Amino acid sequence: MTNETLTLSEPGDDSPARYEALTRIRLEDPDAVLRAARARRPHPGPVCGRQNFIIAADHPARGALAVKDDVHAMADRRSLLDRLRIALANPMVDGVLASPDVLDDLLLIGALEGKLLFGSMNRGGLPGLVNEIDDRFTGHTAEALAEIGADGGKMLTRIAFDSEHTTAALEATARAVDSLHERRMIAMVEPFLSTARGERVTNVLTTEAVIQSVAIAQGLGARSARTWMKLPVVEEMERVMAATTLPTVLLGGDPSSSTDEALESWRSALRLPGVQGLTVGRTLLYPDDGDVASAVETAASLLTHTTQETR
Repeated sequence: MTNETLTLSEPGDDSPARYEALTRIRLEDPDAVLRAARARRPHPGPVCGRQNFIIAADHPARGALAVKDDVHAMADRRSLLDRLRIALANPMVDGVLASPDVLDDLLLIGALEGKLLFGSMNRGGLPGLVNEIDDRFTGHTAEALAEIGADGGKMLTRIAFDSEHTTAALEATARAVDSLHERRMIAMVEPFLSTARGERVTNVLTTEAVIQSVAIAQGLGARSARTWMKLPVVEEMERVMAATTLPTVLLGGDPSSSTDEALESWRSALRLPGVQGLTVGRTLLYPDDGDVASAVETAASLLTHTTQETR
């Protein structure tokens, strides 16, 4: 069995066997993943002025399955794949950020033609873990991402001055940045100032904290030529964006507010110089009204889709 013969029902089919073909191909022909990656049509590449829209799907690999009050919302892989297929079918969606298991499924399905591919690299800092800040790199490696023709890798970088593990986490991020740059891939760094006090790590989402996290994170690694920032939308985003010259994508964050409120908060931030687009997951994959296609379409309408002329 090969990916060329893989046929799936349309999203919305509730059959529990609708993704059984993925299990069969992984069992009988595991090399099909690499073949699908190498046969895939790549994205033409980011350009200034045309903002990129990337769907994030790396939360389950950290054990983060909750969306608002539903603590197991992302536990059903079939539902997640349905939602990802709907989102990626929108031509305004440029790509995906995912852990290896999800990315391989999407490659086998053929859902990533012409899309940007970002792999999720450090997934070891599980929520509530006693040493959560010690965020080991247990996901994609730069070598594996290069093998499948990915565009880059993403690393969550939490900087907790009250945790002895922060220095090691920063060093690991710097090594990952260098490894990606050596292979001419984008290093997407997602920094937070955090506190490890209490039962779990808490990110500090003040303007000043985000600015300080940017200052630290953009200096990690021996080179910065291919480093991007992935930043939360906070108050006074003008000041945040004044802190860096690196291409920056906005993250969706924990979808605690309504979908409409989240979309509105992104609107003005997307107009700031240096903002290259959105990297959003749960807010759009699990919208309040359940209509993934509509939520993705609305978010896409906020982005600039035309290339600026160079003068």
